[in-house]
Amino acid sequence: MKLVIVESPAKAKTIGRFLGKGYEVVASYGHIRDLPSSAAEIPAAYKDKPWAKLGVDVNNNFETIYVVQKDSKKQITALKGLLAKADEVVLATDEDREGEAISWHLLETLKPKVPVRRIAFHEITQEAINEAISNPRDLDDSLVRAQESRRILDRLYGYELSPLLWKKVRGRLSAGRVQSVAVRLVVEREEERRAFRSAEYWDIEAELEAEGKPFKAALSSLDGKRIASGKDFDETTGALKGEAVHWLKKTEAESLAQALQGAVPWQVARVEQKAAKMRPYPPFTTSTLQQAASSLLGFAPRRTMQVAQRLYEGVDLGGGEREGLITYMRTDSVTLSGKALAEAGDVVRKLFGEQYHQVRKFQTKSKSAQEAHEAIRPTHLSRTPEEAARFVDGDELKLYRLIWNRTLASQMAEAELLKTSVDIEANVGGRTAGLRANGSVVTFPGFLKVSDTRQEDAELPPVAEGMQVGGGGAIALNGVAPCEHTTKPPARYTEASLIKRLEEEGIGRPSTYAPTISTIQQREYVEARGKTLVPTFLGIAVTHLLRQHFAEYVGLDFTARMEDALDRIANGGREWTDFLKAFYFGADDGEFGHGLEEKIEAEKDKIEFPAIPIGADDDGAPYVVRLGKSQPFIQRGEGGTDNTVTLPEGITYDELTVDIAKDLLLQKAKSNEPLGKDPETGNNVYALIGPYGPYVQLGEVTDDGKKPKRSGLPKGTVPGEVSLETALAYLSLPRKLGAHPETGKSVRAGTGPFGPYVVHDGDYRSLKAGDDVLTITMERAAELLKEPKKQRGQKTVLRVVGELPGGGKAEICDGRYGAYVTDGTYNATIPKDRTTDEITLDDAIALLKEAAERKPKKGAKKKAAAKKPAAKKKAAAKKPAAKKKA
Repeated sequence: MKLVIVESPAKAKTIGRFLGKGYEVVASYGHIRDLPSSAAEIPAAYKDKPWAKLGVDVNNNFETIYVVQKDSKKQITALKGLLAKADEVVLATDEDREGEAISWHLLETLKPKVPVRRIAFHEITQEAINEAISNPRDLDDSLVRAQESRRILDRLYGYELSPLLWKKVRGRLSAGRVQSVAVRLVVEREEERRAFRSAEYWDIEAELEAEGKPFKAALSSLDGKRIASGKDFDETTGALKGEAVHWLKKTEAESLAQALQGAVPWQVARVEQKAAKMRPYPPFTTSTLQQAASSLLGFAPRRTMQVAQRLYEGVDLGGGEREGLITYMRTDSVTLSGKALAEAGDVVRKLFGEQYHQVRKFQTKSKSAQEAHEAIRPTHLSRTPEEAARFVDGDELKLYRLIWNRTLASQMAEAELLKTSVDIEANVGGRTAGLRANGSVVTFPGFLKVSDTRQEDAELPPVAEGMQVGGGGAIALNGVAPCEHTTKPPARYTEASLIKRLEEEGIGRPSTYAPTISTIQQREYVEARGKTLVPTFLGIAVTHLLRQHFAEYVGLDFTARMEDALDRIANGGREWTDFLKAFYFGADDGEFGHGLEEKIEAEKDKIEFPAIPIGADDDGAPYVVRLGKSQPFIQRGEGGTDNTVTLPEGITYDELTVDIAKDLLLQKAKSNEPLGKDPETGNNVYALIGPYGPYVQLGEVTDDGKKPKRSGLPKGTVPGEVSLETALAYLSLPRKLGAHPETGKSVRAGTGPFGPYVVHDGDYRSLKAGDDVLTITMERAAELLKEPKKQRGQKTVLRVVGELPGGGKAEICDGRYGAYVTDGTYNATIPKDRTTDEITLDDAIALLKEAAERKPKKGAKKKAAAKKPAAKKKAAAKKPAAKKKA
């Protein structure tokens, strides 16, 4: 029996069908070994080593401690059992650094005594698997060393820099080679927005019509000077950059528009037509697929990769046949194999004709690209989206169509266009106004037959030089209107545009983009607002610290230089330990400065608790944002009770000004003054804001520390705008709504630690958006009380993976110790190296199967535990007697 090892169970299942008898195809479930993640994982032989916690001996050629990960131990035992029956081992992990390293770790752990072969393939098809089996190779040690260097560097980077963040910013933070640069990009875009100053400019638009077809012309020049547009203004001052253009302002635009209306006829001065061509884009790489899926399908990068993983690992084609629909989806390459090129040609000629086909061989422009794989393409281009719809639907079909269209378009002829520009002149009180209309028409669609590329300019009607506009001319003038424009600040990054920027800068790899963006959000450095990414004040503080003290390690060129070095290691052109020594200790050539170790030693005592600058007032007093225990706060000058105020949620750094900061401090000062007195008790009533939001308070804190009555206000309430009447209404809560229509028992509405609620006979329900605790009716309360109550400990479902073969469904839930997959009977923790979005139905089935083998069904423990109290009681009865005897 030949034992074939791949990474995932879905891949194993598909390949197993292709290979048939004589082969046992199993999964390693990704990486099986890694550096220790905790002290408990350090082997006994290394526990006394001073470098054991780091897992890397930097003073001994970067010797590493590798341990089998907890989640992999059971699978390793299973693999060893299968190995005992095998006469050959075939390592079939992916053909990239990570895949090569997985195979190396398998060899190091399993230590097979039978022959070992290494195979690789870019698509999961019968032909590709047969070709790989027929052409095995040796394990590529250079690729392994490149991956190991990257892993060691990331460990040194994170373990050496992160403790500085714990001490100077907040505990449990982390610095990461790719994540820190990604956060820096988001922060610096916010800083650009903060520095931005808008400018207002105007132009004029004319509504025209010829031969019954309407079109538009815009003012393009005045007395020979081009009319200013957004690109002509300085982003930081709002001023015009130069004098070569005319800045049209509101008053002039309105008077000129009116004058143009009465200055007919205008005259067509020039008509220019020229042929143009549009070329298709290359086939998809990982990042371009994520970008296209985001803009065209609205998919987040993780969703795109999750769907692509399912298409790659295979779908049921019917009759027990299973096959991957696309090639490997983590790739930098834009190249297509000769087979794919030939098949694309056949499909193009068959569907559209010979004139639509053009062979194109694209080359990857990125210097740091790894091209172990082809571009992402359908495994069979002859399988059109309509054909694929027999096997997939929903997200899978949408993404397959996108990939098929892009691949086929890349092998099609250029689109041919005829572009037309029409220049019109008008004499307005001795001034010459120029207007321009642009249009285009597709004369040969070429690749546009299958492309999502859109044409911006509409086709213009037939127009000739000398034609008159308005005043009874051939071209009718239907109206002239001034148009206002305002320059816009740089757009915040979306997930797709951040990935594009990371790729352009050579930062990260296809497999790291989506997890990186998830990580920076999970660690609260960045938050998503709609589709845009906004840095939190925590993310800004961390970036400021790293940028000030370790700029070279969060610079845009650091990772690019590192990836270049790793590529040289992978190609056998550089010794891996020399690279790590240069990074950690420094080198004469200054490739990585003086080295991380020396840099940390030089900077650690200079680092101060970060303060994010806002600006200074007229008196020169500085305003900054600092991080509090639960929320950021504004500090004026040296701080103190009257000079600090909690920063309300929702305010972003780009909109936080000194005026806003002063206003918040003023509101706080006003809130310290009572709104008035409670008529019943005579105590002062206050509207305040605390770490958890705004609230009202009756009376003051007494000398013995007893807290006065308080009641929370709705999120976003400004304390300075709360009236005495409103405050007293909240302080009177809970209020009685009446008797429940079914039980006759009292129903009340109030506010608590978790927000506003209604309660009946001890049964609580939270109010929903639109409900007001002060005005909610008995009828509405009864509706809420009828809804099922979420029980304590009730699972939070993150995603339904799919229907299980034996009935029921597999769900991924959020638990106290992380995400897990469950079928309602068994729970299985998701391995550390897998994200929740990557888990397929096959993965879930395999994890649940392991969980079932490990432990009894839920409830079995309870039955076993039923006997334990008696046993404990019996033991307890003996203990006193034993003590007396002693």
